[in-house]
Amino acid sequence: MSKKVQAIYLWWHKPVIDQELLQSLPNLKVIANSGVGMDHLDLKLVASFGVKMANAPRAVSSSTADTRMALLLASARRLVEGYHIAISSGMEYCEADFLGVEVTGATLGVTGMDRIGYKIALRAKAFEMNILYHNRTRRKEQEEQAVGTTYCEKVDSLLQQADFVMVVVSLTPQTHKLIGKRELELMKHTATLIKISRGAVIDQEALVTALQTGVIRAAALDVTYPEPRPRDHALLKLKNVIITPHLGIKTHKATYMITEEAVENLLATLNGLSIPIEVLPS
Repeated sequence: MSKKVQAIYLWWHKPVIDQELLQSLPNLKVIANSGVGMDHLDLKLVASFGVKMANAPRAVSSSTADTRMALLLASARRLVEGYHIAISSGMEYCEADFLGVEVTGATLGVTGMDRIGYKIALRAKAFEMNILYHNRTRRKEQEEQAVGTTYCEKVDSLLQQADFVMVVVSLTPQTHKLIGKRELELMKHTATLIKISRGAVIDQEALVTALQTGVIRAAALDVTYPEPRPRDHALLKLKNVIITPHLGIKTHKATYMITEEAVENLLATLNGLSIPIEVLPS
């Protein structure tokens, strides 16, 4: 069947795309990924075989933005801790000093104002948040005004001002451990870090230390590295961390839309048309 295969649809990184597979499929034209992240692919290797690549950012942007806001709210109001108190066998009342932090009127810093980052800003505006952002390319003035964002040319300025830091970047060699010890120490000690980007965009050992020593208040993570983390890892034992198992795009609607967008990309290539969302090696 190898000579008949012209397209591959990747679902949760399967099948593994390596040189052996590419060599075995001489008529392969396109690979469509389910989701946005492409760090599991060697883009230059795939391109060297003349194979096009596509992802599905439109399908996942809303569900991903929703998940980030859910993590922000859950961490701010200590919902997971509160849940465990509410169901504990000795529960009589909640202590008066079990306090969260306000979201309304707080400052949100978004690192990476892409399609998803912009949708997060739209949601944050509804919470009357003061929104800062840092991006390689500044957005148009009318786009900034629509959501009330302020551009920070330097990420350091954003980190120093934000009450909530939202990391919204793809994993690349340039963003590997983008948030490390230095960046965490720039943040307010009352700040919260939220991330559902790939786990390796944060130095997780530095994050553990920062959370243990009060360098920052809390963190909420949807993706770790590796995934899952070893069950005895310190990150899993901290009360000021929320970790979810890569739930960012897991809704019925998003799953359907991912497949729909992937099929659109595949059919466009097979019919000799340009791919709506093509990914090129950097």
